[in-house]
Amino acid sequence: MTAVTSLDQFGRRIEYLRISVTDRCNFRCVYCMPQEGLQWLPKAEILSYEEIIEVVRQLAPMGLSRLRITGGEPTIRPQLEVLIRGLRAIPGITDIALSTNGVRLPTLAPMLRDAGLDRVNLSVDSLQPERIRAIARRDLGFDPVRSARAATDAGLDPLKINMVVMRGVNDDEVEAVASLTRDNPWHVRFIELMPVGDSRELTWERVVPTDELIARLEAIAPLAPNDGPARGNGPAAYYTWPDAAGTIGFITPMTHTYCASCNRVRLTADGRLRTCLFGDHEVLLRDALRAGEPLAPLFTRALSEKPKEHQLLQMRVGGLRALSQVGG
Repeated sequence: MTAVTSLDQFGRRIEYLRISVTDRCNFRCVYCMPQEGLQWLPKAEILSYEEIIEVVRQLAPMGLSRLRITGGEPTIRPQLEVLIRGLRAIPGITDIALSTNGVRLPTLAPMLRDAGLDRVNLSVDSLQPERIRAIARRDLGFDPVRSARAATDAGLDPLKINMVVMRGVNDDEVEAVASLTRDNPWHVRFIELMPVGDSRELTWERVVPTDELIARLEAIAPLAPNDGPARGNGPAAYYTWPDAAGTIGFITPMTHTYCASCNRVRLTADGRLRTCLFGDHEVLLRDALRAGEPLAPLFTRALSEKPKEHQLLQMRVGGLRALSQVGG
């Protein structure tokens, strides 16, 4: 039975931990990180894999059961399979997922699956090579379809493909990306742009409301609600085209907030428990961990202070310069 200590002050059950293993990335996506990068965290401040495993070992009995490995870009941290294998061995952990830009998936997918990874969320903001380079502001020869197939071939299922839709940047590809679900058992999710920190030049004018996307896709074929295999830890609403192998989902942080059902907290690469992506509330776990002190009291305190809702719509994001700092 899940401990009552996993409830926050508003009665939400917190069972999902997103773990950032690095603040660095091999992309500089326009909505996620400044082109020049950021001031990287000193190595001494970043949690080791052993420390991350110990955090989860202590918090799992309090209700955490689902994990997601994030970054920056998590696959650039060496030997990620070591972390996954250690997390998989913790009693009570039922699901381990990875969020990645996918550049290294063709090489790493089989190894990560063997280590105990369950599934992958793959960021795909374009299918056009030139546009991929423009959005990522890096030329790494990324082929999103190849990476998606590598994940599927390795048994990482369900595979979710995330596209941040930006008006005048990539919104003309919505239909093409959605069409990946016709013949592939993939779950494409369209995410409303979140203007944050140093990416605020991507203003409301670039946000494409989900209702507009649904209307465009229904003009091709009717969308039916679907609560099948894509349903996971997050707030997406899923639909499917007739006879399609996959689903189409929508995540709406700007037009339809989902804070009332929030079930997550985030562990930053330097050991801070962040209770809201777009808030400023954090509890430092690293120092207590390294001092050999129990983390349960800090976790309980963090949940008692978790805010009711984010303030993204008011453009108040708790000093966050870039989504890459907390893994989204």
